[in-house]
Amino acid sequence: MIVTLTLNPAIDKSTEVERLIPEKKMRCPEMLTEAGGGGINVSKAICELGGNSLAVFTSGGYNGKLLEGLLKEKNISIKPITVAGNTRENIVVTELATNKQFRFVMPGPAISTLELNIIKTVISDLKDVSYLVCSGSLPPGAPDNFLGQVADIAKANEIKFVVDTSGQALKNALAKGVYLLKPNLSELCFLVGKDYLEVSEIDEAAQKVLGTGLCEVLIISMGPGGAKLVTKNEIIHIAAPVVKKQSTVGAGDSMVAGVVWMLDQGKNLKEAVQFGIACGTAATINKGTQLFKKEDAFRFFNWIRDHS
Repeated sequence: MIVTLTLNPAIDKSTEVERLIPEKKMRCPEMLTEAGGGGINVSKAICELGGNSLAVFTSGGYNGKLLEGLLKEKNISIKPITVAGNTRENIVVTELATNKQFRFVMPGPAISTLELNIIKTVISDLKDVSYLVCSGSLPPGAPDNFLGQVADIAKANEIKFVVDTSGQALKNALAKGVYLLKPNLSELCFLVGKDYLEVSEIDEAAQKVLGTGLCEVLIISMGPGGAKLVTKNEIIHIAAPVVKKQSTVGAGDSMVAGVVWMLDQGKNLKEAVQFGIACGTAATINKGTQLFKKEDAFRFFNWIRDHS
């Protein structure tokens, strides 16, 4: 079983307008409302692919109930953990004249020590889990070492822990040991203590991370440039197809979902990363907060395999 963990989920709302103009009423089409947050997006993507996962997430107030309802409508198995605060909302507005996307991201409700302990208990009690995917930000009140604590639980239960986050939370998770990290280039810089990396320095930086022995697989996402798969035995750059970008919301989560879904079916790492890039690319051709369509993901996957 694949389990996703979302500590700071959101109701994602998206709309579009011809131009953003200060102090003027701008008429918009109906707003699209989606269940969002890193791990939840991963579960939604796995569902689109025809797979199953269990989405574990915090849920509070009116928005929390709305979030649960949206996921149930998609027939995604859920394990909500009730928190005192109201689940946050994020807003995405696309300016049609420029195709620029404006993303308004709220901090989310503060989480208590008691609520954090309940999350750890829920994860500890899960049975027959193959992959635990934690994607997204930490909520206010969560210590930077919380994912390190979750990593300890995963290790004790022989679960492959996949992490896609940023900042000190990412570094602390790595310090405890994980199966797979998916940093982008700026996050890789942070992990190795650099402000900037030249293209020629990326491989060395990745090997430095793997050299700690605390991570088995590193997938460095490079946006339109594809990704690098790095293990102790190989470094493979996989290109992404060129597409007309509509939105980048959820592209990274779609990539993680594609990778883990393929690995859970016994596919090799190269093929899994190729498919992950295909899913991430497919997400960028849809507007707003929508993820990808299954047929687009497989169409891009075939292209990537043919050109790798």
